[in-house]
Amino acid sequence: MPSSVVNNFIYFPETEILRIIYQSGAVYDYFKVPLHIIENFGKASSRAKYLNKVIKPRFRYKKVK
Repeated sequence: MPSSVVNNFIYFPETEILRIIYQSGAVYDYFKVPLHIIENFGKASSRAKYLNKVIKPRFRYKKVK
């Protein structure tokens, strides 16, 4: 489902890093995100809402670009 906030995301299972590419072009890495969170994020009807309610409050993140 297209998002007005999230352009794309990549998950690196070996390090449990979720990389989110925002529509603005900004790129953030979220650390120690378990696979079940990624699966739910991918299926969410609103990725922006899931990101703000579930991922941002629970996982440390860093701006990459």
